[in-house]
Parts: sequence; C-alpha cells; structure tokens
Amino acid sequence: MNTLAAVMQLLVAAAFVSIPLVRHRYGPAAKAAAVAELRRQGVRPEVLEENRLRFDAGGHETAAPVAVAAVMVATAAANLAGADLGRPLTWVFSSLVLLMNAVIVYSNLTAVKSVQAAFRRKGDPELARVRVAPFLKAAEDAFPSWVRLQTYVRNTVVFGGSALALAAVSFA
Repeated sequence: MNTLAAVMQLLVAAAFVSIPLVRHRYGPAAKAAAVAELRRQGVRPEVLEENRLRFDAGGHETAAPVAVAAVMVATAAANLAGADLGRPLTWVFSSLVLLMNAVIVYSNLTAVKSVQAAFRRKGDPELARVRVAPFLKAAEDAFPSWVRLQTYVRNTVVFGGSALALAAVSFA
C-alpha cells in the first residue's frame, strides 16, 4: 500500500510541475494577447509591468508548484523506503494538497470577480478601467486548446491521487 501511495504522490508532483512548464512555454503569448486587449480597451499596457502582473512562470508561479512537487516527492520517498514517517507525512501533505487544489479550482472559477477586486485594491485608476472578463479571456485564448484538457487531467490527478494516497496509507 505504501507503494501505491508513493506512486500517487509522484503523479501529484508531476501534475504540479506541469503548471510552470505550461506557463513558461505559453505565458509570453498570453501576455501579448492581454496587452493587445488592453490596447483595444484604451488602457496603457505598461500598467501590467507597473503592477507586477505576469502571465509567465516567474516568481511564485514557479516556486509554489515546484515546492509542492518537492514535498510530494520527499513524502513518496519516505513511503517507498517503508519509513514510519511516511504515513503521517502523507496524512499531512496529501490533505494539504487536496485543500490547496480546491482553493486553486475555486480561484479559477471566480477569476473575473477576484481579479476585478484585486485591480480595485491596487488603487491604480488605469487598472480600474480594465474590463476584466475580455482581458482574461484574451490571455486564456492564447494558450493552446489542449491546456484546458490538461487542467482537467491535472485536477483529476491531484484530487484522485491525493485521495488514493490517503486511502492507501490508511489501510497499510
């Protein structure tokens, strides 16, 4: 059962690493599309840089998923080694990953509202003029169509893999 937990944790790690890989490859196209949309709206594109808004895999967009992946790999290694620590690590980290992924999915589903609120909080009058829905749609459309499928697969792997890892160590 520890092997099953470890395999699931390695799949979850791979799913998290896929996030910055896709953003690294297609983030510049998403930014270009977002900039074009800002121009169509009559908003200075420089407002993105001035407010540190990114579409690539820089900063926390890479650090967070890579850190999650590293923790899952370490937990998988503990399970593969048969270490007693594997079970509590799985309970803690697989549970946290389930919760984090739920927050990620929620934030994706409410992106327009949350980005509008974030733009208002920034206090930049230029950002306040942005029509967020077409802005986000332009950026999203710059990613290949398969990325939407990859997102569903990634979420399925993260939710299912974490749940199976928890079940596996429960019955070990």
